[in-house]
Amino acid sequence: MTDKLNFTPQEWTKVLESVALVGIAVAAADPNGLWGLTKEALASRSALIASKHDGQPNELIKAVITDFESKAGRSVVLEALHKRFAGAETVDILQRSLEDLREVSALLDTKAPHDAVAFKGLLLGIGQKVAEASMEHSFLGFGGVLVSDAEKATLRDIATALGTTV
Repeated sequence: MTDKLNFTPQEWTKVLESVALVGIAVAAADPNGLWGLTKEALASRSALIASKHDGQPNELIKAVITDFESKAGRSVVLEALHKRFAGAETVDILQRSLEDLREVSALLDTKAPHDAVAFKGLLLGIGQKVAEASMEHSFLGFGGVLVSDAEKATLRDIATALGTTV
């Protein structure tokens, strides 16, 4: 059974951040205006909430969800993300997110090997939901594509960073 006690406080913050980083990376891959970014942010949160009701999420996923449901947990993530991305350009945001996801992947493989596959699957699922949240390259809701080529490439990069496949 893996929970937050298996990690140092800094490691746990990285695990929590990874949930947000996936959505941030996908959104940064192909920014879609304020409305698109709002829809993508909501998709990230709803994907996490949906995993709570999937029946039998593993203990690591339960622990992450519990922290995200607390004000203190969200504050830790927001503060860490603010520090990480202060003054960053879109390209930097994407690269920093992928670097951190590689670190989290290694951390999970070492400290939570039985829960790593399911947690990485959760992260990929969040990324996919974010990518599908808003039509890309449309005008007033007409035309466009559900998932842009840049988002598809970013999903592949995320999978590679996590040591999995899309």
